[in-house]
Amino acid sequence: MSTYVYGITASSHPALPEGMGGVGEPPRPVRILKAGELAAVVSDAPEGLRPKRKDLLAHQNVLSEAGAAGCVLPMRFGSIAPDDDTVTGVLTERGDHYRERLRALDGRVEYNVKGSHIEDAVLHRVMAENPDIREQAEANRQAGGGGYEDKLRLGEMVAAAVKAREADDAAEAVRALQPLAADVSEGPESTGWLLNASFLVDRNTAEDFLAAVEQVRAALPHVELRVNGPLPPYSFVEPGSTEPAGATAGADTGAG
Repeated sequence: MSTYVYGITASSHPALPEGMGGVGEPPRPVRILKAGELAAVVSDAPEGLRPKRKDLLAHQNVLSEAGAAGCVLPMRFGSIAPDDDTVTGVLTERGDHYRERLRALDGRVEYNVKGSHIEDAVLHRVMAENPDIREQAEANRQAGGGGYEDKLRLGEMVAAAVKAREADDAAEAVRALQPLAADVSEGPESTGWLLNASFLVDRNTAEDFLAAVEQVRAALPHVELRVNGPLPPYSFVEPGSTEPAGATAGADTGAG
């Protein structure tokens, strides 16, 4: 039977709660596979696993329980190896890499920060900052709204100013938060977000990081910031080189 991998940790990691269940229906019992100084938190892999809410939460719960007792390198939802021997073989082959990552991430968590513009507020901001836009808007108003070309020109000017403001606001937010983090991972660009970044934060300084987020909110009132965390450090384990050989990676439960 194939093996579902939740995460990788040290073999000295405290035991998980007795009878803990993972993904699947019924939940598959979670167990530990050890290879030298390393261990993998695993269960049998259910047939036809899909990223349903129940299983996503089960995956997250196992990592939360394991992470509460010590550092864990989290695997993405849906990481499946052909069998137990494959998992322990990879732990042995890539032992140096896993041990280095465990040392680097010990005592640290991930906070994902996403930002988007509040439409009315950012339009007011770009109008206030751009005399050319104000001049064009006033000319259109005096012309009874302006002709097609005038309206098109105004729309293009506003769109360009908002686009520039997106880049500036994202950079300002990252500059403010980066000093509070050990590392930063920029997420993929996506429609609707001007900022999508994950920050690796020491557990002991998490309150300072969240306070800095509030300062960014105050400094950029035209930006809506959403914070997801603390999370296992999904964005900092280099999944391409840490997932067990032969594993298939499914949906990401970490970055929100």
